[in-house]
Amino acid sequence: MNETTSPPVSLAAQLRQTKADFLSTVPVDIQEALAAASAPLVQAHLEQYALGVGALAPDFCLPNVDGKSVCLRDVLAKGPVVLSFYRGGWCPYCNLELRALQQSYPEMSALGATLLAISPQLPDRSRAFAEERLLSFEVLSDVGDVVARKFGLVYTVPEAIRPIYQQWGIDLPAWNGDDSWKLPMPATFVLDSAGTVQGAFVQMDYTQRMEPADIIAILRTL
Repeated sequence: MNETTSPPVSLAAQLRQTKADFLSTVPVDIQEALAAASAPLVQAHLEQYALGVGALAPDFCLPNVDGKSVCLRDVLAKGPVVLSFYRGGWCPYCNLELRALQQSYPEMSALGATLLAISPQLPDRSRAFAEERLLSFEVLSDVGDVVARKFGLVYTVPEAIRPIYQQWGIDLPAWNGDDSWKLPMPATFVLDSAGTVQGAFVQMDYTQRMEPADIIAILRTL
């Protein structure tokens, strides 16, 4: 009897399930408060201000988990680069995305690409996060969202949402080292070796991310 192998579950499906599981535990009044506070951000369509396909990515240098400075120009000298901006290790959707990227990283590497994951969390937080999840790609700390701002990704968490985050144990000032309550919109950029954006996925809805398969498809065209 022949054994059949089930196709891998897409990242989108995993994200939807995680969202459904999470919302099943959240009281309706909290869900309504979150939706009301987030509505102005959604309606502002901040994604339109982010870098898009055809743009030249700004150069940057950021510390990795060992404190070593990693510069985009140096990585581009080796080939294409995939940039993944995520909110932080406290975000379950970011965790799912980075796990999926880790699973696909060997294929990206085989295509000559380097993956850089970037968040505003402090270097010590990034180190613990990367070690716990056995990430083999560079995890960089963009404290103060300096680089994320250059890519047009930064927004301020509404004041009405902050107490809810803190109630859930999400202390952004402790994670990020400041009290700005700013975060990057989750975003993925696929750069060719010249630093030009060949693929971009930017979403204010942090429960949506770019499929690793789509990243690989773009890399195959470079």
